[in-house]
Amino acid sequence: QDHVCSLPKVPFRGAPCSDAAGSQVPYAAIMKQVNSSLSGVLWDEMQKAPFYEYKDSVGQFHQVWFDDPHSISLKAAYVKSRGLRGIGMWNGNSLDYSRESAAEQQTRAMWQALTP
Repeated sequence: QDHVCSLPKVPFRGAPCSDAAGSQVPYAAIMKQVNSSLSGVLWDEMQKAPFYEYKDSVGQFHQVWFDDPHSISLKAAYVKSRGLRGIGMWNGNSLDYSRESAAEQQTRAMWQALTP
């Protein structure tokens, strides 16, 4: 099916499957790879999250899900509208802290998105 990527079943603490079959990709690598991907940035309305698809050098299909300033800001706004106590993001150290201007802009936008 279009845009369906299945993970192998990897049991975790009694659950029949988990995200242990996947791996974490730093945001910097995502931003560099997304423009050369098969799909470009796609959007999942249910998850309110972007993702993209690519094939590796041996032709295996991959799907990468991530948050960007837009998806983070939607989640932060939801937290604020519900009067919840806060929001965070997983591994802020995976952002691109190089001195490249595009990287600085992306990183600043990610941190700003946490405060609606």
